[in-house]
Amino acid sequence: GAPAARGSSCYMHPLTFSSKMDFSQSNLFGYIEDLQELTIIERPVRRSLKTPEEIERLTVDEELSDIERAVYLLSSGQDVQGTSVVANLPVLMRQNPAETLRRVLPKIREVLHVAGVEMQLTAAVSFLTVLQEESVSIHTYSHSFLHIILQNLEHRDAGVSNAWLETLLAVIEALPKETLRHEILNPLVSKAQLSQTLQSRLVSCKIMGKLANKFEAHIIKREILPLVKSLCHDVEYEVRTCMCRQLEHIAQGIGTELTKTVVLPELVELARDEGSSVRLAAFETLVNLLDMFDADDRSQTVLPLVKSFCEKSFKADESILVSLSFHLGKLCNGLYGIFTPEQHLRFLEFYKKLSTLGLQQENGHNDNQLQLQTLEQEKKYISVRKNCAYNFPAMIVFVDPKNFHLELYSIFFCLCHDPEVPVRYTMAISFYEVAKLLNSGVYTIHKELVTLLQDESLEVLDALVGHLPEILELMTNGGENNGSESKLLSIPDLIPALTTAEQRAATSLKWRTHEKLLQKYACLPHIISSDQIYYRFLHRMLTIILTNNVLPVQKAAARTLCVYLRYNRKQEQRHEVIQKLIEQLGQGKSYWNRLRFLDTCEFIMELFSKSFFCKYFFLPVLELTHDPVANVRMKLCYLLPKVKSTLKIPTDKHLLQQLELCIRKLLCQEKDKDVLTIVKRTVLELDRMEISVDAFQKIFYENDLLDQEKERQEHLLLEM
Repeated sequence: GAPAARGSSCYMHPLTFSSKMDFSQSNLFGYIEDLQELTIIERPVRRSLKTPEEIERLTVDEELSDIERAVYLLSSGQDVQGTSVVANLPVLMRQNPAETLRRVLPKIREVLHVAGVEMQLTAAVSFLTVLQEESVSIHTYSHSFLHIILQNLEHRDAGVSNAWLETLLAVIEALPKETLRHEILNPLVSKAQLSQTLQSRLVSCKIMGKLANKFEAHIIKREILPLVKSLCHDVEYEVRTCMCRQLEHIAQGIGTELTKTVVLPELVELARDEGSSVRLAAFETLVNLLDMFDADDRSQTVLPLVKSFCEKSFKADESILVSLSFHLGKLCNGLYGIFTPEQHLRFLEFYKKLSTLGLQQENGHNDNQLQLQTLEQEKKYISVRKNCAYNFPAMIVFVDPKNFHLELYSIFFCLCHDPEVPVRYTMAISFYEVAKLLNSGVYTIHKELVTLLQDESLEVLDALVGHLPEILELMTNGGENNGSESKLLSIPDLIPALTTAEQRAATSLKWRTHEKLLQKYACLPHIISSDQIYYRFLHRMLTIILTNNVLPVQKAAARTLCVYLRYNRKQEQRHEVIQKLIEQLGQGKSYWNRLRFLDTCEFIMELFSKSFFCKYFFLPVLELTHDPVANVRMKLCYLLPKVKSTLKIPTDKHLLQQLELCIRKLLCQEKDKDVLTIVKRTVLELDRMEISVDAFQKIFYENDLLDQEKERQEHLLLEM
């Protein structure tokens, strides 16, 4: 009764507003939808309540051990309980393998004969987990589990059959040769004589692909190849496609000689098949096996096939173009040595044509049918151009980087300005590769770097920023890593583009992109002058720390600011920034700013010498022991051991006294019990630090040398 009553009150609720209701057509449907939603919310409540009889049937004695409970549930339980036991099998195998194999596994085997799809899928995954966790030896595993896997492989549900196949393929990887031969290869060969279902033949194809690298070539030739050939000529195109896709593995198993005499002729035949999916599989397999064919095979057999495939591709289905565009880089470089200049040119033209596919045609029709067609087509065209972008570095190698400007620059320009985000994103990802390949010719793509930095899509910016420091360094040195001091003055719009990119990231909701960008901008001191950084970037970092409210972004800005400060060459600019950090962060009104000041001090300790920290930041940090906010005092306590490690005795004796005074105050005056706990823990750690000087003399000595080097560079930078 109760749920029904609750339900009815729910249904009544919207109707209490009937006096104000607008019964226009659209509104009425809105109310009806609301009512339907309410019924959906209600239904599961009633359905999930079990009757006393059901509860009785699902209740299990709590005294039973795990194994006994599993056996009981498999024997008399419902499907859902059986499935939970099967899902728990890896745990039982870890805890008690012997008993599980003796008592639980036979029950599972029995239940699987009549089990539903869910239990079958769960079992396939559990069996795989047991294999991966190695809770029993492979010998025991094959003895206990293999037969159950093979039995269920023929399941009428394709999803179940595929799940068991995945498990079997993983098992094949681990099984010893003898077991493979007796349990899998021999039955496979003898079964092939019988007429089998389509699903069964597809399974055979995949198993043979897996077995190919498990046996010697002569066994494969005698036992497996006859079967492979017959499946390549199967009446069903799905089987021919599936077998064709396995030929790559089979070729690797039998070596170059047999590949030439057996696999290549099959591929040639399949490449002329009436089924387009078969032809496509043959083409892709040929491309993947290029390395295994000698120059003769490539020029006399593979090249003519590929040529006719390319020529027909524009007339055929667009999905062929998608595959072709994806494999084109591999193909061009694989056949590089055997192209005549005319063929070389033809393939290059083909690539160029694919790179702008779908951009030139303007269709005047406004027919709905046509629009649907063109939408599908448009998707495929975008995939083709994206694949061309992916293959761009390979095509630079194909034409030789020194011919880039003449042969490929126009395509590079088009791809970087493509109207679709996935294409520009792929160009941004491969930009660093392109820059590396161009080496001293890298100046030719300056403009595109600026374009992509200002791209309206944040994904594109994110992809480009990943390698930004390396790209900028290549451009600074003109591709030569000669360590020269030449600055990036040759890119006029670079600084505005970098500024725009940061602002776009800042105003988006994608804080991770903003954080990454700020981290990467730490490379700028090696790229542009100290003054440019001071006027265009340094103050921006401070603003971000003060105004942004995403912690990782603030920390990234703080670290990059410290890097800029480290490489700043003017004493007065340095002093001004230090002053602002202390006044606006360390003495900031918001406790949030004061916490960020402590983060910044950590970065200062990491990047600067000890004496620099002691001179400017030691006392402002200690000031925060009087902070009114407990969280600030707590964070400071965590930092004190690091702060103490910056002191050098006897030079900084007065600072050490200040530190000890602050700690005494904290111990006496701290009211917050959490902070006090941390203070006490910190005091112990600080005491230990004094003792550990002698024990770690060598480590301290090495750190001192590093510190002296930091100090030397700080003075040097200011003098230059």
